[in-house]
Amino acid sequence: MGGFFGIAARQDCLKDVFFGTDYHSHLGTSRGGMAAFDDEIGLQRKIHNIENAPFRTKFEHIFEEMRGRSAIGCISDSDPQPLLVRSRLGTYAICTVGVVNNAEALISQYLSSGGHFDAMTGGKVNANELVAAMIDQKPTFAEGIRFAQSVIEGTANILILCQDGTIIAARDRLGRLPVQIGRGEDGYCVSFESFAYQKLGYIPQRELGPGEIVRLSAEGVEQLCPPGEEMHICAFLWSYYGYPTSTYEGVNVEAMRYRNGEIMADYDAATGQLPELDYVSGVPDSGTPHAIGYANRSRIPFGRPYIKYTPTWYRSFMPVEQSERNRIAKMKQIPVRELIEGKRLMFVDDSIVRGTQLRETVEFLYANGATEVHMRSACPPIMYGCKYLNFSRSTGDMELITRRTIVELEGEEGLAHLDEYSDGETERGKKLRAAICEKFHFASLEFQSLDGIVKAIGLPPCKLCTYCWNGKG
Repeated sequence: MGGFFGIAARQDCLKDVFFGTDYHSHLGTSRGGMAAFDDEIGLQRKIHNIENAPFRTKFEHIFEEMRGRSAIGCISDSDPQPLLVRSRLGTYAICTVGVVNNAEALISQYLSSGGHFDAMTGGKVNANELVAAMIDQKPTFAEGIRFAQSVIEGTANILILCQDGTIIAARDRLGRLPVQIGRGEDGYCVSFESFAYQKLGYIPQRELGPGEIVRLSAEGVEQLCPPGEEMHICAFLWSYYGYPTSTYEGVNVEAMRYRNGEIMADYDAATGQLPELDYVSGVPDSGTPHAIGYANRSRIPFGRPYIKYTPTWYRSFMPVEQSERNRIAKMKQIPVRELIEGKRLMFVDDSIVRGTQLRETVEFLYANGATEVHMRSACPPIMYGCKYLNFSRSTGDMELITRRTIVELEGEEGLAHLDEYSDGETERGKKLRAAICEKFHFASLEFQSLDGIVKAIGLPPCKLCTYCWNGKG
């Protein structure tokens, strides 16, 4: 994934941009970068690898190296950014959040007659450089951004720091990810996460609409392109990777997760699937609020039978190698034996993707004396690897535990019946859940329904991207 943050102000704003960018660290673990504009120095830029150290530690000396009354910062799970670009539109810094799936086709169609691209490891093109090249096809930034977003297959939120110190911000044409504006005493800011600027004293101004483009200066916000009517914001924002204090389209993440857990508990009670339990627990951290909602509604005590040890390895997927990620995840689990031994436990996880770490978690619980481990997923069965966003754990379709299990049950023919397998009330849906229970030694398993998670979010279904669950983006 990734996130960005920027400020256009009347005086040096680098410290606020540093902290605002750091507040996006939950969205990426690959690269961090900052760019600034100063009236005397001009544009400056710094990028660091943050795979094995947090953004804050890599940029703690940035104030000795850069300054500026306007600045942008980004956290990325993929390409190094922001880039400094020289083009017919001027010199500027650019960063993006999203993914470009048709890079080679764009290069072939629009750029084959001239120019070149710096290849990264594996020959991959930096998506920010490609987006900049698409923008340069038109005479203005607004026209160029609209053109770039129209030809990109994927998603592109764009942030540009211009050579006059203004900032141009653009939300993806279908609004799959948020872009939010805040107002402060000294200027204006733009951010993926609203809480990032609220902690810095900025007042929420508004969210950009799908495809909307604005220019920020210290004096105000100018609309360069109005929003479109069609929106498909990622529903997974609320279930998994949104921060608990975040609000998107007026819907707070933590509050949504409580509602989501309540809806799951209501379903289990109505269908007679609510087991006898000693504790309801969340798979930390994002599963915890879903579990609190479930526990509150079911009146079963909430407990934390194990705690994640995070002072050193605060993100289990920071290491590059998957085997090392799994090892770190296992090392972080510290049991509270008094809440495990002889107990019947239910865990609520934000989602079930590959299932590798979940299997080890269940084995860990049984090894510490649990008598039953029930599992609930706070979202529907994931049937499709996301093609619209660049997740850290982006997954091919056949890496998904659901798809693998379906093929084991019915062969390739089963993939023609994904809707039935998603529905826990159909025969195929019951077989999928029983098979996964057997694989992971769950006492029971259920997934939140698509209708349930849409209800918990509270936005019209037509405004949500639910591709990973039902293939409709």
